[in-house]
Amino acid sequence: MAVDIPFQKHFDFEYGKVDRLSPLVRRVIANNPGSFTFTGTGTYIIGSGKVALIDPGPADQKHIDAILAATKDEEITHIFVTHTHTDHSPGCALLQQHTAAKTYAYSKHGSGREVDDAEFGADREFTPDVLLADGEDIHAEDWSLSAIFTPGHAANHLSFYLQQERALFCGDAVMGWSTTIVSPPDGSMVDYMKTLDRLLARLLNAEDDIYYPTHGAPITSPLPYVQALYQHRLEREHQVLDCVKVGRHTLEDMLPVVYSELDPSMYPAARRSLLATVECLIAKQQLTATGSDNANRAFHIP
Repeated sequence: MAVDIPFQKHFDFEYGKVDRLSPLVRRVIANNPGSFTFTGTGTYIIGSGKVALIDPGPADQKHIDAILAATKDEEITHIFVTHTHTDHSPGCALLQQHTAAKTYAYSKHGSGREVDDAEFGADREFTPDVLLADGEDIHAEDWSLSAIFTPGHAANHLSFYLQQERALFCGDAVMGWSTTIVSPPDGSMVDYMKTLDRLLARLLNAEDDIYYPTHGAPITSPLPYVQALYQHRLEREHQVLDCVKVGRHTLEDMLPVVYSELDPSMYPAARRSLLATVECLIAKQQLTATGSDNANRAFHIP
């Protein structure tokens, strides 16, 4: 029986309008809806007076203007980036034409990993002004953010923990409307499963009360949600192993079975996540591979 993930696919918002989500958190959503962005990129404004931003979004001047209007008469002091995809970080350059705030992120795209030059959605232009280490804290007058390294969706993915409200800005590591795309080589299912383990440990230790993903609505009950995400990934592993057992040894053979519920137009992205799952099973020594490239590789149970 398939894992039931309690997705939330409907919430109220208006493009360009700032919404108050909590005493310290506001949000403006960019008008860049799509298959990977849902309703669009949510840029978070933290604090008041002297404020921080999380994920300025795409290089969209209308969205930047909406952020500037939402923070009129305030000072933007910090710009945090969860990871370097084109729906998250390119807005930094436009924002810095209007503010002296520095950008903070884990690294440039790829985090030193050799990545595909043709990778879709990679922002290779962004270089953070300040590199953040896992666990590093940034303090201001009325807010404190801790950087939490959460790779998997991207090699340089950070989440940010707002200490005053026990809230985690989880970027694309956890999304309330969909599972997370994990696309090798920048993405890694091995890393992603470790990230889910880490998030579960935090939740079981009662560290996080609410999640704010960059796309979609807040996740107000994150523990059962992340537990469901974790079980879903294990279910995908079992589906792959079952395919191999009945003679489906290639990605193309497995794809219509493992993703039978998916519109075929999404198969290219699903194929990347399927590859990530297979690579995770190889790392766990539950599969072996023959062949030199992903198109022709065959997978077997050792």
